[in-house]
Amino acid sequence: MRVYLIGYMGSGKSHLGWKLADHLGVQFVDMDNYIEERNCKSIPQIFAEEGEAEFRKKERKALEELSEFTDIVIATGGGAPCFFDNIEVMNETGKTIYLNIDPKILADRLLKSKTERPLIKGKSRDELVAFIDETLKKRNEFYSQAKYQITEPDFDLNRLQEMIS
Repeated sequence: MRVYLIGYMGSGKSHLGWKLADHLGVQFVDMDNYIEERNCKSIPQIFAEEGEAEFRKKERKALEELSEFTDIVIATGGGAPCFFDNIEVMNETGKTIYLNIDPKILADRLLKSKTERPLIKGKSRDELVAFIDETLKKRNEFYSQAKYQITEPDFDLNRLQEMIS
């Protein structure tokens, strides 16, 4: 079993990923953490020093490696499905679940988060909601290709397990 959780930053991929992996009795990997460990740099450092294009190449390499793991739940980065043919790779090698959360909920979560996120740094709540709306318009082309979709911020793990079984 290989499950990919996709969705916008702040949608709860890592939080749900830990819970789902524990529930299923499998390993959990946060793709961003995996990239940081493999490159000995934080995501903000990679963005600042090498740019987004180089980050996306590193993200692709991480996906290629993780797509060979078995019995795993993978929380992808928010943009991971939207570059190269990443969403196709995810769909071919596992079950993809899109966490489709309302932009206002995402904005509130991101403003409370202590995680540094280069793409949204310095934005007010209104600017952030507008930015999320705009970004989702572009990303939904990719996110909507997921095999499954969750629209509730808190999802029952038993229902999720039944859905992907």
